[in-house]
Amino acid sequence: MHGGGPKVTAGIPLPREYSEENLDLVRNGCSNLKKQIENATKFGIPVVVAINQFSSDVPTELEVVREEALACGAVDAVICNHWAEGGEGAVDLAKAVEIACTRESKFKFLYDVNLSIVEKIETIAREIYGADGISLEEEASRKVELYTKQGFADLPICMAKTHLSLSHQPERKGAPTGFTLPIRDIRASVGAGFLFPLVGTMTTMPGLPTRPCFYDIDLDLDTEEVIGLF
Repeated sequence: MHGGGPKVTAGIPLPREYSEENLDLVRNGCSNLKKQIENATKFGIPVVVAINQFSSDVPTELEVVREEALACGAVDAVICNHWAEGGEGAVDLAKAVEIACTRESKFKFLYDVNLSIVEKIETIAREIYGADGISLEEEASRKVELYTKQGFADLPICMAKTHLSLSHQPERKGAPTGFTLPIRDIRASVGAGFLFPLVGTMTTMPGLPTRPCFYDIDLDLDTEEVIGLF
């Protein structure tokens, strides 16, 4: 999909473009991989890429991915098939990671936590996602003011955003640029120690109450009926 191929839908057979050799599609799709490697290297640590080998993959396509990964700054890119062989299928990957751990590391954070809330979000948007900047909706702006007043402005940021794209739009694949990242709201997990902006239409899972409902759900072994759902 990142290479411009047809949409993949769960429950529907893959389009033939993904089951037949297509080196151009694979190479174009590596644009997203390149950005992910670039993002990881921003933290000053060596990057190892795991290339998952499936039954429909051909060696030439796997080699394209390996070449592109190494060209973008990965210290190694290892073809592995642990999906089929379990741990044995990832031995070479484990060795590559072990070697990478012996390399010199210059770890650094992406931003200074003492920056303002807005500056930290802008840094993530530009450096990690490739956005030109951010836009704050009214509620998000209100939360910035509130959390700053409450003394939470120095907390790190954990973005709540779709995983299907580097942007806020799931359909935008590859490594998009030239977009503005919309921040709908910002919430605080003070106990955990971070703020989490809600990007675009992203929603969050509801938290559990002090006494979750599953304590009252049971199974009647005689009737095989579930008790306590309603």
